[in-house]
Amino acid sequence: MFSALDRLLIVADNALRTLSGAVVPGRVTPGDRDANPAMKDERRHVAGLMRVDHAGEICAQALYAGQSLMARDPGVRKALEHAGAEERDHLAWCAQRLRELDSRPSLLAPFWYAGSFALGVASGAAGDRWSMGFLVETERQVEKHIDGHIGRLPVSDARSRAILEQMREDEIGHANTGQALGAAQLPAPVRGAMRLAAKVMTGTAYRF
Repeated sequence: MFSALDRLLIVADNALRTLSGAVVPGRVTPGDRDANPAMKDERRHVAGLMRVDHAGEICAQALYAGQSLMARDPGVRKALEHAGAEERDHLAWCAQRLRELDSRPSLLAPFWYAGSFALGVASGAAGDRWSMGFLVETERQVEKHIDGHIGRLPVSDARSRAILEQMREDEIGHANTGQALGAAQLPAPVRGAMRLAAKVMTGTAYRF
């Protein structure tokens, strides 16, 4: 059983690993490494999409870390830790894909992490049902976002598509877990604010 200090140290370690890029996936990266977009413009476009997805995974790491820190129910904390582990795979996969495309993560990664961690702490402080509600709504929005990115990939880029399809499958599983743990439905204004914040993040991370 971890003490409060232990959990704080784990959160700090997670932040350092996430922002430094020192994240090793627990699962093999989906897709064929050699399945790259052929055209320079296509590569730049795919790199922009993957940079957005990488930024989203930084947000996920921070969000789940904040929620786990504040969780009351051990079952909720365990679910968040499991989801966080799968999201670390996503983070590593996106980082690897960016390297394959000769590109880089978002320059605003520390900002994405800090903001999402604050949201995670706030939603966790509101109680486990609201925390799970925030998780469910986040994952549903991420699922739609990934669907949009899959539709915007070049036909030739099977590697990125395979990564995103596995990410989508995992996100659906996280949402289902949150629902099973008694997630409360968030008020419409909160869901709308989350969509607006995500739109700002995706538009910015694509370029920066």
